[in-house]
Amino acid sequence: MGELGAFKKIARVGPRERPPAERILDHREFVRPLPLVELQAQGARCMECGVPFCHSGCPLGNLIPDWNDLVYRDRFEAASEQLHRTNNFPEFTGRLCPAPCEAACVLEIDEGSAVSIKQIELAIVERAWKEGWIAPQAAAERTGRSVAVVGSGPAGLACAQQLARAGHEVVLFERDEEPGGLLRFGVPDFKIEKRVVERRVAQLEEEGVELRCGVEVDDPEQLAGFDAVVLATGSRVPRDLPVPGRELDGVHFAMDYLAGRNRALAGTAEPRLSAAGKHVVVIGGGDTGADCVASAHREEAASVTQIELLGEPPARRPDDLTPWPLWPAKLRTSYALAEGGERSFAISTTGLSGEGRVERIHWVRNEGAPPFAVVPDSEETRPADLVLLAMGFLGPELPLLDALGVERDGRGNVATRDHATSRPGVFAAGDARRGQSLIVWAIEEGRRCAAAVEAWLADADGGDGAAARSGARFAG
Repeated sequence: MGELGAFKKIARVGPRERPPAERILDHREFVRPLPLVELQAQGARCMECGVPFCHSGCPLGNLIPDWNDLVYRDRFEAASEQLHRTNNFPEFTGRLCPAPCEAACVLEIDEGSAVSIKQIELAIVERAWKEGWIAPQAAAERTGRSVAVVGSGPAGLACAQQLARAGHEVVLFERDEEPGGLLRFGVPDFKIEKRVVERRVAQLEEEGVELRCGVEVDDPEQLAGFDAVVLATGSRVPRDLPVPGRELDGVHFAMDYLAGRNRALAGTAEPRLSAAGKHVVVIGGGDTGADCVASAHREEAASVTQIELLGEPPARRPDDLTPWPLWPAKLRTSYALAEGGERSFAISTTGLSGEGRVERIHWVRNEGAPPFAVVPDSEETRPADLVLLAMGFLGPELPLLDALGVERDGRGNVATRDHATSRPGVFAAGDARRGQSLIVWAIEEGRRCAAAVEAWLADADGGDGAAARSGARFAG
């Protein structure tokens, strides 16, 4: 694999980014591809590990050493074939995944030295699109079975594609006006331009997937006639902030702001919320919060502050808590904060105030870990014209789940066994089943769910298992 001993003489090269002062003036993607010679050098650094831990670090089980070596040898078409064996949408993960595979890379034992796997992955798939190596893979024969997939985020898209390629008739329902879920309406263009989503959606349509957008599925009768149903509705119930002043105008969930910005940029709707000229406070330190910070920069907010309930993590991997190859619980500075703004850790919001509209935020400092004891005499107040709540998600929306009568687990997610719910013929995948998670997990969930549906339908066609006994048809 790669060049013998290359990891000793070639240093890691991370992603190249457009300068912050330049990129905040537009909404184009800010990560630039590495030149071919650097990609091959990074591929050369991949060791012939006896146990490639990157496989287990990646939920998809991507064959990372294989395509690293192929890139090193300038065999990009073969690399694309290997990449697509385990990942339906590497251009999504190559842009949006935090790369747990790199955290698990053997070279990362020396912190900061992992192979640049994510950049190599993205380069492979973009080269494949450019060269025309990615083509629809329509099924040669149809099974006569039909499956409804509810939700067109990455889990739903992956599941629909796998089932269509297996020869089933697949209808993909999406309540928004366009498919993609949070890929389209949650993540800003400067992280993933929507043409990237659209070309994959076009591939699915050419493979036979029928899209029904603008359709809110809230009644089981809408799903009558399908042999199986897959719930891929995501985890869309946001965590709220129960403090005095929450009801004031100007306090909003982060996704309301981000979805409005995406639609405004696409020219499909006027934005209801704007950060222009305002003092913006983002509550929550994750990726959604970072996207709000960066979007506010591009609107020329007067100031942007991001606050986090938890304390500041250590600067380097704490081997006593998250040793290699686990995902390290260490300090990271987002792309958004590199563009500007202020960040504070160990902050507990105590209230919001203003005359009908939020004008100030009030908080105290805490000790940084549960139960978040208050630090005495630490009260502060700051101006705030727009407060965005980016504190994560609690679980899937309930109306359809309740209407279907599927059981839920202790966290409110759809309870499953091998992706099958308590109702025969109904399956679940992605965040609706496992809770808020990474895009790479969503794709893996969609693939595994499709395999479970496939096995259930095949059982009905020739077996004597549960699917056959139930007639293998979802009863709307």
